Amino acid sequence: MAQAPPEHPSQHRGTNMPRVADFNEGVVLNSIRRSAGGRSRVELTTETGLSAQTVSNICRRLLDQGLILETGKQAVAFGKPRTMLELNPAGSYAVGVHIDPAAITYVLLDFTGAVVVDASHPTPAAQDPDSVLALMSEQIEALISRAPIDRNRILGVGIASPGPVDVERGLVLDPPHLPNWHRVPLCDHLRAATGLPVLLDKDVIAGAVAELWAGGGEGPSDFLFLYFGTGVGAGIVMDDVVVRGISSNAGDVGLLPVTAVEFGDHYRHPFRAFWETGSPHMLATEAVSAGVLPPDTDLETPAAVVTAFERLSSLADDGDEGAVAIVERAARFTASAILTVTNLLDVGNVVIGGATWEAIAPHFLRVIPPIVSGGSISHQLHGITITGTTLGSDVAAIGAACLVLDDRFSPRPSTLQVGR
Repeated sequence: MAQAPPEHPSQHRGTNMPRVADFNEGVVLNSIRRSAGGRSRVELTTETGLSAQTVSNICRRLLDQGLILETGKQAVAFGKPRTMLELNPAGSYAVGVHIDPAAITYVLLDFTGAVVVDASHPTPAAQDPDSVLALMSEQIEALISRAPIDRNRILGVGIASPGPVDVERGLVLDPPHLPNWHRVPLCDHLRAATGLPVLLDKDVIAGAVAELWAGGGEGPSDFLFLYFGTGVGAGIVMDDVVVRGISSNAGDVGLLPVTAVEFGDHYRHPFRAFWETGSPHMLATEAVSAGVLPPDTDLETPAAVVTAFERLSSLADDGDEGAVAIVERAARFTASAILTVTNLLDVGNVVIGGATWEAIAPHFLRVIPPIVSGGSISHQLHGITITGTTLGSDVAAIGAACLVLDDRFSPRPSTLQVGR
């Protein structure tokens, strides 16, 4: 007897009808969340395509759960005023932790994505991950105890870490600049220490999720998030969904070949890997070699490198010609990376952020946009908007907390599939 052919991994799967109610609830909640002024039930019906009765039932459940609030009336040209619905800030909370080789940052967010309390400290130099995890557990508990909230409303803890990571097992796998962090069971440890669910993702992916959840209401549904921290990376969002890849390690653009291109002057520079052009260590090292920074500048530890990088940025702000040349050359390399990715994906929005972004933002935002505009393949069809994040240097920690909110409340078509 002939055997049936094996199931193709991309074969379409059936619809899991019991999850439709959860999916529709997420659609309504997402519409309310993305509107700065809230939504009325009539607007929700129009925007979601759901029936008026379905929207009314969902809104009643969300009100009963304390996730949304009726916040007032909105006058209309005809008929009675409409009742507006907005997220209840106290409806849910999430803790976010960003592990960076230079510093560890903690935030507690409310349901709107606003920071309630935060904290940070230098990443310990200890080579033993267990001692660092013990400190993180203590800091998370201290953060929660400072917050005037109902602990029972905390949904969980999100962790943003340098990659690579094993999201399914909650492991950190040999990240750069964190010696001895080999297959560290981060999620298991923090789950046992805090009693809360714990999620893990890459820092660049967390940054992209932060822009979706806390980055300013009715933002674009397709964009590139370019991350600058101890290293560089990219988060990709398509149709309001973060592209994670088959192992949730997408966005590692450090090996992307780039050139310091200036289209107006036909300026070229030999190709280099992106990580060699935009990371604080490489820029600080270049500054020392060029005599912009003193020869005895400490470049051995991540925290010292960030300090040297900030000094270089400060010199550039003050007009030091050598510092300006180094920073603007890095901006041109970054423009090359942005062009490669935006031309590949055909996206029209780029958001840049990260722990070291603010120091170089003025120079980069002056240099990059005209280069990208001049080199965009789709420039006759749409422009490319390049902005800095509005979430500050803690964007990855904020994104880590948003991972928890996103996992619980965002509508995903995959949840409707059988077996999900």
